[in-house]
Amino acid sequence: MQFKDQIDFVRQHIKKNRLRVFMTILAATMGTAFLIVLASVGFGLHDTLRGEMLSNRLVTEIQVHGSDEAEEPEKQVDKFKAMENVKAVLDQQKLGTYPKIMLGDFEGYFEFVVSDFKEEAKVGFELNKGRLPENDSEVVVGSHFATYLQNTTEVKEGEEMPTYEGDLIGQTITFEIENNEGDLAEEKLEFTVVGIGKEPTREWVMDGRVFADASIIPKIEELYQTSEEEQFSLFYHSIMVYADKLENVSQIAKAIEEDGFYTYSVASELEQLDVFFLALKAGLIFVGTIAILIASIGIFNTMTMAVTERTREIGVMKAIGANPKLIQRLFIMESAWIGIIGTIIAIIISYGVSIIANYLLPIIVTSALGGEDSSELNIVFSVIPWQLIVIASCISIGVAVISGWRPARKATNIDVIQALRQEL
Repeated sequence: MQFKDQIDFVRQHIKKNRLRVFMTILAATMGTAFLIVLASVGFGLHDTLRGEMLSNRLVTEIQVHGSDEAEEPEKQVDKFKAMENVKAVLDQQKLGTYPKIMLGDFEGYFEFVVSDFKEEAKVGFELNKGRLPENDSEVVVGSHFATYLQNTTEVKEGEEMPTYEGDLIGQTITFEIENNEGDLAEEKLEFTVVGIGKEPTREWVMDGRVFADASIIPKIEELYQTSEEEQFSLFYHSIMVYADKLENVSQIAKAIEEDGFYTYSVASELEQLDVFFLALKAGLIFVGTIAILIASIGIFNTMTMAVTERTREIGVMKAIGANPKLIQRLFIMESAWIGIIGTIIAIIISYGVSIIANYLLPIIVTSALGGEDSSELNIVFSVIPWQLIVIASCISIGVAVISGWRPARKATNIDVIQALRQEL
């Protein structure tokens, strides 16, 4: 029997029992669609959280924390720069106190950070306006610096202090600091604002920092230190190593840890997140597979009935010399057909459910939380990647074939004489 004739044979018997086959396909469709939609929630939440982490922080950044026996920061930086696959090493030094900064009648207290801007440029220090400092008399300010500059001389009772609203680029700001005896230093430093940092990705994050070149440190320490008996470091170090690619972050972090340092990176968080969601998605697929196994009972029942109803036809086929493997293949083809059609319909339904869920659920959640604009809820509830489609299809069609294998095996064991004696 040619393959075309085998397909015709299967199609004829399916048409003969179309209602029963339809109900079996419906069960297979529901089981497969349940698996895909359920697992898509795990994929959706994983993509949302992963995207959130990648958008908010530099994924190639490794924060380095030294032990008590660590070398001087300058030597550490040189050692890290010499490592393979390291793009840049930042040694940001933060002033241990908040200095008073003035611009005309406006003033405020700000976090003061000094850094090597050649290294900052390598890692893409982002500016909203202006340029990076080129000497120790120039600074870059955070995006909310002007918000914290307030005019205390024109405040009326019950009113808020006015903030600076002019253009900061090119303005000269005055730096004032108390010395280690608690008195204001006699000398004041002046800086020219040459750049404004890019706004943080989150609206609730306020950046009012002031960034200066590391060459200014001796001048600031000279203002602060008045007693030779109380000489100590005014700045504390924050060292960050940047890998050239995300794939090399783990390797660099491991090498740094082997030298006795502690590290933290977004990449390590991503690895833990991926492991967690891998287990979650596997669990969801397992639960969804149970629904397909329940549907397989219907396929097994349908194929068993098909063998019983076609006993005489099977006897005739065996009498004229049909190979038992051919008979077995015909019934397995029929059960596989049920699984394939059920899977195709399930995929179409699943994509429809996913689109509707991603549209409606943000609206429902926003309404439940008392919000009005659902676009602020940046969550994707359901994602159906091609890998999930392949996994679900293999499970669904595989279960359908296995369900039909036992009845097909039974068909090959039918006695020819007994089959021919059976009435039509």
